[in-house]
Amino acid sequence: MGEVLERARTFAAGTIRPNAEQWEAERRFPRDAFEAASRAGLCGLLVPSDQGGEALPLGQMADVMAAMSAADLGFAFALVCHNNLAGGIGQNGSDWHRETFVGPMICGEKLGAFLLTEPEAGSDAAGLRTLATKTDTGWLLNGAKAWITNGSSADVLSVYAQTEDGTGARGIAAFLVDADQPGVVREAAYHMLSCHASGTGSIRFENVELSEEQLFYPPGEAFRKALFAIDIARIVLSRMCAGMLADGLTHAVDYVSNRKAFGAPLSEKQGLRWMLADVATDLRAATALIDQAIAAFEADDPEMPELAAHAKKFTTRVVLTGLGQCMQAMGANGFRQDAPLARHFAAAKMTQWMDGATEIQNEVIARKLFARR
Repeated sequence: MGEVLERARTFAAGTIRPNAEQWEAERRFPRDAFEAASRAGLCGLLVPSDQGGEALPLGQMADVMAAMSAADLGFAFALVCHNNLAGGIGQNGSDWHRETFVGPMICGEKLGAFLLTEPEAGSDAAGLRTLATKTDTGWLLNGAKAWITNGSSADVLSVYAQTEDGTGARGIAAFLVDADQPGVVREAAYHMLSCHASGTGSIRFENVELSEEQLFYPPGEAFRKALFAIDIARIVLSRMCAGMLADGLTHAVDYVSNRKAFGAPLSEKQGLRWMLADVATDLRAATALIDQAIAAFEADDPEMPELAAHAKKFTTRVVLTGLGQCMQAMGANGFRQDAPLARHFAAAKMTQWMDGATEIQNEVIARKLFARR
């Protein structure tokens, strides 16, 4: 693990951090950086080792992604989504799925994306309108997907679609679609406040013909797989938020330690010291919640979804307020684009919607809370 984490830190320092602001200014997904990440061995982190991957446990995967999020959350999240799909195919796919997709995804030839959210179905993931109709030779896919990380550049699309109207979650299946197939229409990447290196955008499907082999998860299984993947993603994203907050705190402490005002170092001002001490406490508390959720996952504890919701809710809250305090401690210099705090701060707001909005985390927690009565 230490060797993989060191590779991630080296890649973050040499490739992500020096270029992140340019990617943001150009509002683009950096395909060249993705290919460099593959050469650094960072594109098969969850793929079984007998298929050429790293087979990292969840906690180690989260630490690797946190190291890269400390440089830029947007690009790190793009790698999360790619690795999750590559790992899912490697662990659960058919021989054809693995032979077709896993190798190219590990070596950076193909970029993966997870397509669940729709323009009219965000938090209500069971209300999908994208329809896969059975044919004599396979399936016919029609519909639209939104808020797709890597959507502007992805080659391998894991598409969740309804196979039978009126069946809700029971009828949802997942398909592996090649983005070059006829009828796949890629729309322009979104213009957002931050995280343009995630390549987030929309894709439409207009009478896309799929073979039977392209069925990834059948109806009755796909929705459960999607929810499980989202629970895991909440834990990883929480650790990534902690990585951003730790980076912001480091910058703020360094700045306050080296700047003087009114004849004394800023670090001697009790108000600033205590402001940053509060950030450090929140970071410790967030880390404890994340560790608890990881331990529950590793123990196959049924409380894991609730613990993941607690971690995601709390961490995405304190990263936003904490980075704001770090920026305040640095004065107007904290707002400059050549410091990473402004970019982190904008990304922190976006994390409150990623992998389920804060309100969804509250619903998960409340459901368990009232079920105990």
